[in-house]
Amino acid sequence: MFSYLRERFTSHLRERSRRRARLVSKDGRCNIEFGNVERSRFVFLIDIWTTILDLRWRYKMTIFISAFLGSWFLFGLLWYVVAYIHKDLPEFNPAINHTPCVENINGLTSAFLFSLETQVTIGYGFRCVTEQCATAIFLLIFQSILGVIINSFMCGAILAKISRSKNRAKTITFSKNAVISKRGGKLCLLIRVANLRKSLLIGSHIYGKLLKTTITPEGETIILDQVNIEFVVDAGNENLFFISPLTIYHIIDKNSPFFHMAAETLLQQDFELVVFLDGTVEATSATCQVRTSYIPEEVLWGYRFAPIVSKTKEGKYRVDFQNFSKTVAVETPHCAFCLYNEKEAKSKEKKGYDNPGFVLSEVSETSDTKM
Repeated sequence: MFSYLRERFTSHLRERSRRRARLVSKDGRCNIEFGNVERSRFVFLIDIWTTILDLRWRYKMTIFISAFLGSWFLFGLLWYVVAYIHKDLPEFNPAINHTPCVENINGLTSAFLFSLETQVTIGYGFRCVTEQCATAIFLLIFQSILGVIINSFMCGAILAKISRSKNRAKTITFSKNAVISKRGGKLCLLIRVANLRKSLLIGSHIYGKLLKTTITPEGETIILDQVNIEFVVDAGNENLFFISPLTIYHIIDKNSPFFHMAAETLLQQDFELVVFLDGTVEATSATCQVRTSYIPEEVLWGYRFAPIVSKTKEGKYRVDFQNFSKTVAVETPHCAFCLYNEKEAKSKEKKGYDNPGFVLSEVSETSDTKM
């Protein structure tokens, strides 16, 4: 038992040491850190709306609760100060005919409750402002206006956070691995993508970026150099009918960065393939973007995806997501260069080219006829 655990722990450490750093995680989050950004705090405060929307829920709810509790307590102190200055509190022993600025404020707790009732417009009627103090009337108007602003901003931020198209992107999923195999007589890199909702993404567009480290002829090292990767489906890569899972593919031709890669050297490469899907949400008309990435260990050479769509006896189309990321091994050339050389050789055979190794030997004929 101990040897088994030690072996598992050792394999885990070995796998972790071989794990490559990636810019985009499988769920689309970017793994990047900004350092030494000048005036960063002031920039984020200027664009406070975007900053609030980008915060995580725990921080957003903390700001939401703190904004309301802080404003209620602050105005509660102000109401207490007004009652204290006007000597409305019980410790001043006001006369029977004394008219306070605010009825029934007996201390800090009652002042806080009146501030709460004023800002959220509950209005129990037990505590109310009288016409005795102009200061109290002004404070009541100011708190009501500020309360509306706080309510509008914070509730709007919560609603915008919930309805962001980023959440719609979570119902778009990519296959765990990419595969390389023949499709239509060409060597292609294939990825499967599915829409988990029945509502469509309008005007969908799929494209990719290959991130790698390159060295220029001048000796400059460029980290995260981006190369465009064109992905297509059988109907094109524009305005996809995204009602069922689609298999997008990139043709590995002489212009492809995968052309000089082979099955034996794929894992030795250092690249990250980032795939993007842009579209417009049908329900809200908001644009969204879905991202994922693949590293060399996640690209399977010589495989294709298992079938996922079938038709029932009732005439309905059924999508089995159990086979969504399942792959099947198929016969595949070990490099694109070999596939194109094989095609050229076959085309030359059809054209009837002479075999340069063929040698014609002459045979002399002898006559057996005697005169």
